[in-house]
Amino acid sequence: MSRTSALAKRLGGELQLLIATKNPGKSEELRALLYSLPEINLHSLLEFPAIEAVDETGSSYSENAILKARFYSTITGMWAMADDSGLEVDALDGAPGVRSARYAGKDATDMDRVRLLLARLSELKGAARRARFRSAVAVADENGRILNVAEGSCEGTIAFEPRGHNGFGYDPIFVPSGYNNTFAELPAEVKDSISHRGKALRLTRDFLIGYLAELDRSSGAS
Repeated sequence: MSRTSALAKRLGGELQLLIATKNPGKSEELRALLYSLPEINLHSLLEFPAIEAVDETGSSYSENAILKARFYSTITGMWAMADDSGLEVDALDGAPGVRSARYAGKDATDMDRVRLLLARLSELKGAARRARFRSAVAVADENGRILNVAEGSCEGTIAFEPRGHNGFGYDPIFVPSGYNNTFAELPAEVKDSISHRGKALRLTRDFLIGYLAELDRSSGAS
């Protein structure tokens, strides 16, 4: 992608960036972590209801994030930011992992997945319930070229029952290390400061700030 084509993607001085998810909870988290970027106008995949979800066939979070960012950027003609995240439980050999969103089947709800996971850990206690969240965030330009991939993780344990009403997914049963509350019990600002996705998004935010600043410097020098 040329510098001029990147700058041409700005309307009113802003870069148009698509948040490539139809998950309302995830979209809200991503927006909250990027809201302060003045040169970026955020869009949601919910603005494009006719676009069907791409199959997540990658074997890692970064592969799936790249796959999604590349697909949605080329189909919309916008820069796209895509996240892929998962919960890894040591006692389950890292499952559900990259299949976290499909752990209990295609049409299962978040609570279906939570109940299944708790059932499989019902006999385990203490350190045997160790787990971690992992996240990868990829950014692609309008031609599908991957500009950046950032990763983050958060260690913790699995609670014995769901607690809290914030967040989404496995948040009600994940207790981050150093805390007694689940992600779903913690205030959003606390969760964002320690979460896997928060860490990956801050790295992404730093990349975008630097990248856009370089584009501006190059444009001014040309």
